[in-house]
Amino acid sequence: MKNSRKNKLQKQIATRVKYKRVVYILMLMVASILIASCQNRPREVLNRKKMERLMYDVYVAEALMENDYQNFNSPDKKEAYIHQVFRAHDVTSAQWDTSLSWYSDRIDIYLRMNDSVKARLKRDREEIDARLAQQTPPPVYDPYAYSGSYIPPHYSFAAPGARNGFRFYLDSTYISSELDGPRFYFAFNVIGIPPVFNSHLSTLLTLTYKDTTLYHYYPITENREYRINASKYIEEDTLSSVNGFVFLQKETNVTPDIQLYDIRMEGESTDDENRFETQAGDTIQQIIP
Repeated sequence: MKNSRKNKLQKQIATRVKYKRVVYILMLMVASILIASCQNRPREVLNRKKMERLMYDVYVAEALMENDYQNFNSPDKKEAYIHQVFRAHDVTSAQWDTSLSWYSDRIDIYLRMNDSVKARLKRDREEIDARLAQQTPPPVYDPYAYSGSYIPPHYSFAAPGARNGFRFYLDSTYISSELDGPRFYFAFNVIGIPPVFNSHLSTLLTLTYKDTTLYHYYPITENREYRINASKYIEEDTLSSVNGFVFLQKETNVTPDIQLYDIRMEGESTDDENRFETQAGDTIQQIIP
């Protein structure tokens, strides 16, 4: 009786081991097929990483066109915009079609790529929503409703009645009373710049001293934080005023939903000189005779 049970148990164990071996072999075969398919990718087909980046920007462009029907109200306009996305990636429409067809024939790879792109879109959308939820923007920035020194905490170029940007002016009284410390900075975050951006967006900070004027100029080309660092004193010269603006020069009638948030002008009291090097952009110095 004991031998019978023992034999039966041994058979069950042998069956399970055999089953696991079969599953393992099948998994190896599937993996080998996937690897072989990737290795046999034709030269004209984009690699997976580049294809995912392109898919991401194509999805963003399609969403933009869907929400801006007034400016993309014909197939020709939509096709032209998609072609601009291709050119930004140095890819032709033929390469896109060939790559899409090749990956679509390998449905497992395509689905994983598509899921990865959608997950990235979801993460980016959640991050943008979370940042905007922390802001309390005014309905519409109207320069005539505020003093010249007012800097809006949030600005949307697509808001009803919005202009092409905003400007501000800080005199010596404001500088001495509102900006603590010997140094200060003007900063803001940008979201909403589309993958193909034909307009010109920039910011300029003009620092006027007694004998010198400094111009800090930044082209705004991507979604990130921009910061201009400045000092109240340079070579025994004292800052007397600050002029600043953020301006969008549109090349077409399309107004992308670009938003500036966490806009601020703040003083800093640190003595660390390295923290005040300009992050990017051009600085032009004019000596006033």
